[in-house]
Amino acid sequence: MVEQGATDNEPDSGGTEPEAGRAEPPATDHDARAAIDAAAATERRAASEISPGARAMVVAAAVLVLVLSLALPHAGSANGWEVLAGSADATTESIALPSRIFTILAAAFGVVMSMLALVTRRWVIAWVALAGCALSSIFGMLAIWSRQTLTPDSTAAGVGPGLVLGWVSAIFLTFHWLRVVWSRTIAQMDAEHERRRLAGEAEESGEDLTRLGAFRPRLK
Repeated sequence: MVEQGATDNEPDSGGTEPEAGRAEPPATDHDARAAIDAAAATERRAASEISPGARAMVVAAAVLVLVLSLALPHAGSANGWEVLAGSADATTESIALPSRIFTILAAAFGVVMSMLALVTRRWVIAWVALAGCALSSIFGMLAIWSRQTLTPDSTAAGVGPGLVLGWVSAIFLTFHWLRVVWSRTIAQMDAEHERRRLAGEAEESGEDLTRLGAFRPRLK
């Protein structure tokens, strides 16, 4: 009986007792990759958006002034909307092609695209608004020049206040959109700093950065 009890108390060498010293494999690589991917996604999102801040109010005010300029006379009794539509008053005032192109660009890019960029905060739309406003500034100058170089026997009126105000508004919008699209947002800089910090820590710990992947921001 004693021998049998001693035998019963001996550990079973053929059992499936778990090894106490065995631990789960570390998930350091996986965690580092997840953190870097998250920081890269944040940086990509920040790179595709604009953050005009208080400048958004300035741009919105300039858009309103531009809309007002289209309601004012551009030449004689023809206002900007009539020039844009090619009405009878615009034909009577001998509106030249640069004036028509200027009103089209001012309405399309200075008003529509500018407001769309402010609402959506998309970087690419802000760039389109910038390019359109810059082009309208050039045609605004040509429009004023065309009204100042009428033939001596022409009965058409000269430059109207709406044309001058619209041209100045287009230049103003061009300047501020240029400042907006080239300025890096705080969110983008923070995301880039965080990504570089995580990548540096991963490199110091000897992790495979090639496998983790390097991120290059893609501007949308």
